[in-house]
Amino acid sequence: MHSTTETYLLLVTGNVQTMTEQIDLIKLYSTRILALAAQMPHVGHLDNPSASASKRSPLCGSKVTVDVTVQYGKITKFAQNVKACALGQAAASLVGQNIIGRTADEVARARDELAAMLKSGGPPPGPPFDGFEVLAPACDYKNRHASILLSLEATAEACASIESINAS
Repeated sequence: MHSTTETYLLLVTGNVQTMTEQIDLIKLYSTRILALAAQMPHVGHLDNPSASASKRSPLCGSKVTVDVTVQYGKITKFAQNVKACALGQAAASLVGQNIIGRTADEVARARDELAAMLKSGGPPPGPPFDGFEVLAPACDYKNRHASILLSLEATAEACASIESINAS
C-alpha cells in the first residue's frame, strides 16, 4: 500500500521516487538556486531593442524571450521575460547579472561552455559569466538542460541577428 505522498508522486510523475532520489532533487533546488531565481535582474521588455529572440524547450515548455540593445558591438541594454522552472530562472538571473557590456562572441562562448558543462562535465563558463557552477548538480538531470540554456541561447540568437543585419 502506498502512502499519500507516494500516491501523489505516482500520479504526477508516473513513478515513485526513493528517498535518495527525493533528497537528490532537493539538493538540486538549493537555497542559492532559489535565491537566484527570486532575484532575476532585467525582467520585462525594452521599448526599442536592436533585436529580440525567443527560445522554448519542447520538453518542459519553458520559454525565454530576450530584448537586447547593442552599441559599438556591446550589449548596452537587456531585458528578459522568463517562464521557466527555478533552474531556468536561476540561469537567466546569472545571465542578467553579467550581460551588460558583453559582446556577441562572449555570449556565444558562455552558451557553449554552459552546454559543455551540462552535457559532458566541462568546467562552468568563465569570466565574465561567473556563477554558473551553482547549476552543476543539474548535469545529472538531462531533462533540465534545455531550460537552463534558454536565456543564453536566446541572447546569442538576438546578437547573431544584429551581426547578420550589420554584415549586409
